[in-house]
Amino acid sequence: MDKKVTVIGAGNVGATAAQRLAEKELCDVVLIDIVEGVPQGKALDLTEAAPIEKHDAHIKGFNSYEASAGSDIVIITAGIPRKPGMSRDDLIGTNAGIVKNVTKQVAAFSPDAVIIIVSNPLDAMCHVAFEASGFPKSRVIGMAGVLDSARFRAFIAMELNVSVENTHAFVLGGHGDTMVPLPRYSTVAGIPITELLSKDRIDALVKRTASGGAEIVSLLKTGSAYYAPASAAVEMAEAILKDKKKILPCAAYLEGEYGINGLFIGVPVKLGAKGVEEIIQIKLTGEEQAALKKSADSVEELKAVLKKLGA
Repeated sequence: MDKKVTVIGAGNVGATAAQRLAEKELCDVVLIDIVEGVPQGKALDLTEAAPIEKHDAHIKGFNSYEASAGSDIVIITAGIPRKPGMSRDDLIGTNAGIVKNVTKQVAAFSPDAVIIIVSNPLDAMCHVAFEASGFPKSRVIGMAGVLDSARFRAFIAMELNVSVENTHAFVLGGHGDTMVPLPRYSTVAGIPITELLSKDRIDALVKRTASGGAEIVSLLKTGSAYYAPASAAVEMAEAILKDKKKILPCAAYLEGEYGINGLFIGVPVKLGAKGVEEIIQIKLTGEEQAALKKSADSVEELKAVLKKLGA
């Protein structure tokens, strides 16, 4: 493969992302984790699946960062997962230290890479990676909107009993309870869901989307979501590796767009070889703009916590 992606963290999200990248034959994959034997074992297991899945991507596991050198993309999933009763905010102290250290290492070995952040609390970890890497804002992106929008799309398809391929949705804002699903911009085969569902049903789907991660945590008891988060990160990686210019909702650094300045917030962006190539500004109603501001205020609070912690 002429492309290389490094995945940091060989847990459920990282290993699943490595699997998806390889099976789509997007790139060769380097899987890195601090636990000796884990990335090597998972990489070998995935390699042994390759003849069955019929792909020729190379997957290798390491405990050191040297192997990440020259990566086109680095996907950071490292950090402790959310547990039942734990908010994303509870993760901030521990994961900020992990993400800061990881980012400095990968930035040194892959100075031209695009970094995709998956670690939680996601919006805050984007700020940590942005500062630790010294990269331009276009090359540090958070995986949030793709996942949240996919959840909204899945719930719409379930509600209407239609193909998920016909559903399209936008979820803006921070990755958490204050996210902003936009029913007006959410469609089934081009038809706005506001014409297909009652307000009560839409409100219920919006509420379920906002608590989508917590719902899975409560069901799993001992872990958090990983199939959908991995797929979301890989969709972003594919858009970058193939220079697709694909419009996806991602956490991007805003400098005045949507009236927000100096924060990573989920908005529609054009993803291509250079990372975020354009931030797409859509018209919001007063209510939607207020909801987005509330979400931004929540991210601002997380950023303040980071500053207090010195992260």
